[in-house]
Amino acid sequence: MHFEGWRAWGPALRMSIVSWLLCGVAVPLLIVFVGEALVPAHAQGSMLRGPSGQVVGSADIGQDWTSPRWFWGRPSATLNPATGKPEPYAANNSGGSNLGPTNSALKAEVQANLQAFLAGNPGVSASQVPLDLLESSGSGLDPDITPASAYIQVPRVARATGLPAATLDALVAGQTHDGLLVRLFGAPFVNVLRLNVALARTEGAP
Repeated sequence: MHFEGWRAWGPALRMSIVSWLLCGVAVPLLIVFVGEALVPAHAQGSMLRGPSGQVVGSADIGQDWTSPRWFWGRPSATLNPATGKPEPYAANNSGGSNLGPTNSALKAEVQANLQAFLAGNPGVSASQVPLDLLESSGSGLDPDITPASAYIQVPRVARATGLPAATLDALVAGQTHDGLLVRLFGAPFVNVLRLNVALARTEGAP
């Protein structure tokens, strides 16, 4: 009876062990090795250091910039996983608002983001504000904005830092990447953390 039971369960047990070795050990190790070989910076978290050498964050995850002296990223709809309350760029609770285009709550959210941006950027009209500064991304953690969204903030950052607008324009241009995959897909973008690190390193920046 014992032998017959092993014959019945043996193949399933062997298959479970083989599946665990393949999916739980071999594939993760392969992904790690491929990542380290092809994109080592991303594989190690894309950590960036500030002017003093300290780690200031990951270039792959946005941050909630609120001071007028820094370039701001796009809104984030992530929530605190413990309280369920809004917490921008909560990396442990990725997700967008999932509000449909006809949802009145989405319109209210966009209007609130617009009013907040206009209040912090005097002289900018509503029609000038790029959409990515008004709508959250699907992940809620998007670290990038369009070049237009960076340039429109230059006057505010110039007033707050005392840096010439031309200097800030050059910083934005230097941090603008074409974003094209095999020259076919994607669009130009600016990584907000990299831009702000470059700003902090600029002579005369606070």
